[in-house]
Amino acid sequence: MKNKIRPYVLAENNWKSVKEIEYTVAVLPWGATEAHNYHLPYATDNILSENAAIESAKLAWKNGAKVVVLPTIPFGVNTGQMDVKLCINMNPSTQYAILKDTVQVLDTHGINKLVIVNGHGGNDFKQIIRELSLQFPKVFVCALNWWGSLDSKAYFKEPGDHAGELETAAMMHLNPELVLPLSEAGPGSAKSFKLKGLKQGWVKAQRKWTKVTEDTGVGNPKHANKEKGKIFFEHSVKNIGVFLEELHETDLEDIYE
Repeated sequence: MKNKIRPYVLAENNWKSVKEIEYTVAVLPWGATEAHNYHLPYATDNILSENAAIESAKLAWKNGAKVVVLPTIPFGVNTGQMDVKLCINMNPSTQYAILKDTVQVLDTHGINKLVIVNGHGGNDFKQIIRELSLQFPKVFVCALNWWGSLDSKAYFKEPGDHAGELETAAMMHLNPELVLPLSEAGPGSAKSFKLKGLKQGWVKAQRKWTKVTEDTGVGNPKHANKEKGKIFFEHSVKNIGVFLEELHETDLEDIYE
């Protein structure tokens, strides 16, 4: 029987192989467990971030980059959705604690590059990374949103912010069996803040989700299809794969130009 273990996916491997591979870059998919309109599963962000991490690692591995994808963290910051049934919140302070422990392990084992592949808009790791840099100065930590390297408006009529056309199309491509017919989806209509600064985006505040949207979606998914999802996902993964390869090859003592 052909061996189907992927050497760049830690969860599939064993000590016999792991101890022989000199990994250089760890990749940590991070999602959330939350409602995504009526038609997408609660694990949407986990599915998308994990698939993006694994597929980009696959591309980088083929080009010689010794990357390893860690198990997905399934909970994200959902402090504004506590009244949505079984929407699981993980506070930023908890995220920091998880990352601190993870980076400590990587530091101990000589893996000094970590890439967080994020799938949830409510997660923001910038300040956590700043603090980690003081505690573990030898480990380079960075974060990216799996969809962030592309102009989504070039691929979708109405990408949406949450469970809209972009996420729906990507899920149709990756896990169509988990996507209900679009006739079951709500319109994803959302209210915005009344205050001018908040509306324009130069003032930041948390949204109370159930005050903003009735179906938990923000963005209309009606134009989504798996063909759009496939193209966007593959282009995104290619960009991430190139970044992982470049990071593998980069000397952290010579990272600036």
